[in-house]
Amino acid sequence: METLSLVLAAAWNILTYQFIILSALPGLTLLRAFVVGQISTAVSNTLPAGSAIGVGVTYAMFSSFGFSSGSVAIASVVTGLWNTFVKLGLPVIALAILTIGGSSNPALQSAAVTGVAVLAGTVVLLALILSNESIARVAGGWLGAAATRLARPFRLGPFDGWAEGLVEFRAQSIDLLRRRWLAITVATVVSHLSLFVLLLMSLRHMGVPAEAVSGPEALAAFAVVRLVTAVPITPGNLGIVEVGLAAALSIAGGDESLVVAAVLIYRALSYLLQVPLGLVAYGIFKSKRSWRVEPQPD
Repeated sequence: METLSLVLAAAWNILTYQFIILSALPGLTLLRAFVVGQISTAVSNTLPAGSAIGVGVTYAMFSSFGFSSGSVAIASVVTGLWNTFVKLGLPVIALAILTIGGSSNPALQSAAVTGVAVLAGTVVLLALILSNESIARVAGGWLGAAATRLARPFRLGPFDGWAEGLVEFRAQSIDLLRRRWLAITVATVVSHLSLFVLLLMSLRHMGVPAEAVSGPEALAAFAVVRLVTAVPITPGNLGIVEVGLAAALSIAGGDESLVVAAVLIYRALSYLLQVPLGLVAYGIFKSKRSWRVEPQPD
């Protein structure tokens, strides 16, 4: 029964990933979202620089389904921003819950302060860009110039046209967010919480009781590790997530051997499982030739 409940939780977790892109790309079906999501995730989880390659795979596959390049780009950027917002906000929520319960955690406090600062700055910048076309044009010019300077030692660039590109992003994002902001927000929060529930279930099923590691303490560890690994260093942050979670949960009071076993089960169901599912998804994609259509005009 415990194994079945973990498998069902893992299946639900994977399903919630599709809800995010479905909310941001109207007209997409669940099966196509699953196929694209699993293939890109398998690439991200196995190849060096897999995250960047996964983005390219996602763009190419959605384009082959007939979605315009603009709608795919806007959906990808907006969902990426919302995922980042949740990662930045989770330490704040976990800290508030622990504080109410009379506990403290220095690492969580540092993560919460960092999250609030970055989240506030990002939200303010995004609000300014969305509220004023002139600000969007200026910000795009600054970003293009900064990217050009950073890329010059690598003989890349220049990155021209970012000013007008950000203006266009502003117009399309306003339209998408006006219609779909609530659905995108709910889907993103549900997806992150489902991943946390999978971790908590792994702990409980492996015999780590609430007396050793409470739900709020597990959420704190989950939130800090999610924030620290927001920028992928290894494919799927392999090794970093495992060590970070095991250390944080052991410090919280869990038996080290049981915690390590729980973390490995959690990662097997949330990380390793994505690779064979990616192969299955690729087989579906190759067999569904009727899905290929010409991209819609922007």
